[in-house]
Amino acid sequence: MTDLEDFRRETRAWLAANCPPEMRRPMSSDEDTFWGGRNTKFSSEPQRVWFERMRDKGWTVPHWPKEYGGGGLDGEQTKILRQEMAAIGARQPLTSFGISMLGPALLKYGTDAQKQEHLPKIAAGLIRWCQGYSEPNAGSDLASLQTRAESDGDDFIINGQKIWTSYANFADWIFCLVRTDSSARKHDGISFILFDMACQGRLDQTDPVDFRPLAVLRDLLRQCPGAQGPCGRTVNRGWDVAKYLLQHERAMISGMGERGVGRPLGQVAADSVGTDEQGRLEDAMLRGQIATFEIDEAALAAAAERAVDLAKAGNRIRRFPRR
Repeated sequence: MTDLEDFRRETRAWLAANCPPEMRRPMSSDEDTFWGGRNTKFSSEPQRVWFERMRDKGWTVPHWPKEYGGGGLDGEQTKILRQEMAAIGARQPLTSFGISMLGPALLKYGTDAQKQEHLPKIAAGLIRWCQGYSEPNAGSDLASLQTRAESDGDDFIINGQKIWTSYANFADWIFCLVRTDSSARKHDGISFILFDMACQGRLDQTDPVDFRPLAVLRDLLRQCPGAQGPCGRTVNRGWDVAKYLLQHERAMISGMGERGVGRPLGQVAADSVGTDEQGRLEDAMLRGQIATFEIDEAALAAAAERAVDLAKAGNRIRRFPRR
């Protein structure tokens, strides 16, 4: 505990000295989020300073190994860092599907070469990623996807469509589910492939990837030199990678159990309603409702954090029957 207390004090002091005041305010627009990538631009000088300081510290991905650009922190240290950032309202220095989704899958399933190539670039915000999962006729039944990848020597020829590919028009690379064995059961014939969105097309098509407002990777027939896949040595076993990645995506959506970002609800209410002589929220009924909400929020955060920890440990969440 002494070591963790020391780490907390050091972390608190470092954040106080290095997080610009402008990066401790609630975000007001999409420009306040820094995504990184080849064509990235900082919206302000404080945003650049905050990102670069956290990157150099390894704290864009504090829980990743240092050899991949991370901070090498253990679970408890990472939790303390997030708590201390939340305490001062510090923004995330880098938002990235590479961090929240692809990175964990690469750490578990990727080859050494794939880890060395991609993880440091993700940590440094050099490459922006998007997710190629859903298809026009394979939404809730994702395993019925029809986008195909056929080996052509050292390359893959990919033919198909993807939809709901968030931020694909800004992405540099894509992690994509493709069918590599049409004769196998639908869950077994899928591979997880990474490729550059700027890879050159065939059939006299001039654009590397054809983007349209909803159907992204539309009618795509591409020969992708340097396509990284399948992930690791999991040919036709991409469904395992996909499921593992989705666990981390759900954790990202749920906020990974993080609490305390921004002003507390009770303080917001007190500024609007006023306080009594003891400094408490003047409206007793509202005070009780907020207390109930905060208890529920804490319970949900603990449950979400537990789910993430179990997923990382490779354990299934036990489901208990209703009584």
